Amino acid sequence: MASTILPLELIDKAIGSKIWVIMKTEREFTGTLLGFDDYVNMVLEDVTEYENLPTGRVSKKLSGSTLLNGNNVAMLVPGSGPEDA
Repeated sequence: MASTILPLELIDKAIGSKIWVIMKTEREFTGTLLGFDDYVNMVLEDVTEYENLPTGRVSKKLSGSTLLNGNNVAMLVPGSGPEDA
């Protein structure tokens, strides 16, 4: 018999680990997941922002903690980043 795992349970297992967040816009973020809520608003630290422009991909290291709005999240990839893909 297969067990069921809910999406928020999977995200909960990624707390303290590196995560790759792909937004609905042309932006992506990688960092360590510190926490999240029921709306998948997330707090990340050690964040690198990637922006896909017509001229190519631009990366920028962000200082401090970053709060991402869950309404703009398209996909979460635990344990990897765009440089691994």
